[in-house]
Amino acid sequence: MKRIMWFFALLWAVGAASPAGAGILDDILERLPDAKGTASLAGPDQKTTIAGLKEALAVGTKNAVNALSKQDGYFGNELVKILLPEKVRTAADMASRLGFRKQVDRFTLSMNRAAEAAAPKAADLFADAIRDMSFEDARKILQGGDTAATDYFRARTSEKLYAAFKPAVAANMNRVGVTKAYKDMMAPVESLPLVPKESIDLDHYVTGKALDGLFLMIGSEEKKIRTDPAARVTDILKTVFGK
Repeated sequence: MKRIMWFFALLWAVGAASPAGAGILDDILERLPDAKGTASLAGPDQKTTIAGLKEALAVGTKNAVNALSKQDGYFGNELVKILLPEKVRTAADMASRLGFRKQVDRFTLSMNRAAEAAAPKAADLFADAIRDMSFEDARKILQGGDTAATDYFRARTSEKLYAAFKPAVAANMNRVGVTKAYKDMMAPVESLPLVPKESIDLDHYVTGKALDGLFLMIGSEEKKIRTDPAARVTDILKTVFGK
């Protein structure tokens, strides 16, 4: 029973939050004749389970990307909101005290808008990772820890995601005016004594934080459904895990 419980946890963690994801769970349950009984994954049902896992992961990662791609997908979510680079926080605080709080806020908003605009780039890379998933990969996910699916995606996609995200982030940073907003924020304090002059690769910073947020969202939802009974909000999850 434990293995099938983890299987449904993974399905919900990365994709059952939408009607499409819930529909996939219903379909998989119908195609697993022993899911309501012995819950064995041996024999032919194992292939069905792996196929269902891939299908659900495909829908789930698409939903996660779509959520972050919306306006305020990053900026409106405190878990993934991109904050000021640590190197410039002292200068930003000083600018705020000098009456330039709007410039500081505009810079923060612009970074998050650039990340939201770049987020769709992740969809195809997640799809490739799922398509290339081997039987052994799927087995490890099914039997893995609280963030097994997230760890799989991070290992398989991090470098490619960074390579795809960075130019998209750079283009959108130019479009939404991140560099200008940064200069506007720093201008009031750059000439003041004791304010360090920092050099920051904003493209790298926003790209890294955008990817951290993407994996954090997927990982936190995956872990929550494995450990929190209150997160089991569908009849299928209640049946599998108990109310």
